[in-house]
Amino acid sequence: MSKILIRGAKVLGGEPQDVLIDGETIAGVGTGLSAEGAEVVEAGGKLLLPGLVDLHTHLREPGREDSETVLTGTRAAASGGYTAVFAMANTFPVADTAGVVEQVWRLGREHGYCDVQPIGAVTVGLEGRKLAELGAMHESAAGVTVFSDDGKCVDDAVIMRRALEYVKAFGGVVAQHAQEPRLTEGAQMNEGVVSAELGLGGWPAVAEESVIARDVLLAEHVGSRVHICHLSTAGSVEIVRWAKSRGIDVTAEVTPHHLLLTDELVRTYDPVYKVNPPLRTERDVRALREALADGTIDIVATDHAPHPHEDKDCEWAAAAMGMVGLETALSVVQETMVDTGLLDWAGVADRMSAAPARIGRATGHGRPVSAGEPANLTLVDTAYRGQVDPAGFASRSRNTPYEGRELPGRVTHTWLRGKATLVDGKLT
Repeated sequence: MSKILIRGAKVLGGEPQDVLIDGETIAGVGTGLSAEGAEVVEAGGKLLLPGLVDLHTHLREPGREDSETVLTGTRAAASGGYTAVFAMANTFPVADTAGVVEQVWRLGREHGYCDVQPIGAVTVGLEGRKLAELGAMHESAAGVTVFSDDGKCVDDAVIMRRALEYVKAFGGVVAQHAQEPRLTEGAQMNEGVVSAELGLGGWPAVAEESVIARDVLLAEHVGSRVHICHLSTAGSVEIVRWAKSRGIDVTAEVTPHHLLLTDELVRTYDPVYKVNPPLRTERDVRALREALADGTIDIVATDHAPHPHEDKDCEWAAAAMGMVGLETALSVVQETMVDTGLLDWAGVADRMSAAPARIGRATGHGRPVSAGEPANLTLVDTAYRGQVDPAGFASRSRNTPYEGRELPGRVTHTWLRGKATLVDGKLT
């Protein structure tokens, strides 16, 4: 088995230390480490984090390989410092059976750039009428623990209750896309001053908040786990904070783009800024950052949503919703949370690795950087600043809202169980 000595890395932002990898495991952490025959990586004071875990990724395969594949998506993940991603179920066919989730899981194992954990659909065909094969997906080789109709809301309260009751039996979690459909018919952007001035259909905050309020109460009633996808409003933060104060088993995620961008950007009519839920106001952005810092929001999840050029290079109303995010997520979090003093790097490791791994039951991921733990690691040059150039993305799609924008930080190395997937910023 190969040995790798990472010399002089700031583990979780602390003082420089050496980290020795022996095979798939961290063999030692300390100063002055040595190992005969080891490959030496001179970190030079770069940041070393546990491999990142994304609880919300769209890999598009099967069915939309023109947007992304498991191969290209996991290459993008490795480029962004991720060692595990959870693949959403809105594929074609929908991942609502044991057969489809096993297909996605096996593709992840075959390509090997990061671990792929499929998310199973809550309802058959994402249609919201009949529960999918939750038990069969959990008992399959993929071992599904997270279920979501993301892209659509499970808006029927009875169906949502039954799903929560079902997954409780094996410790699963329902991840809800909180969007009351009747309140968002024809919505094109956040409902507010900007939508009124532009004459675009508004997506009101209450359409998200009302579903979250209902679902945390259902989770309390059933005694089950619920996870809120891409939380985006200040009001949603307050509901989750209240639910946690009552002891309700709720977790929540925020995307990097909702931590940085606002609905003012829609004035450009550039469809790259069209996303669901929509970009909100500056007040919402501030509330989301504060909630991530104080733990009300548990994790950062990318909602990496690749689209081919033709689905975004069109008029606003016809454009698809979504942004790619795996390769820029850590940089955005550094700019919005670390460089502002809201989180230290240990906090980032919790929000982007340990907590998502815990919520999704991703065994072997989100572990401490210490001896005896799996060698899932990422090395980051936090002093780097550069403009985002999507031409260099590993993702098959280029629909990033950050093109030409200067962001801090660059992932230089990623290791999955001791095997390098990214070296000096280049995929192996």
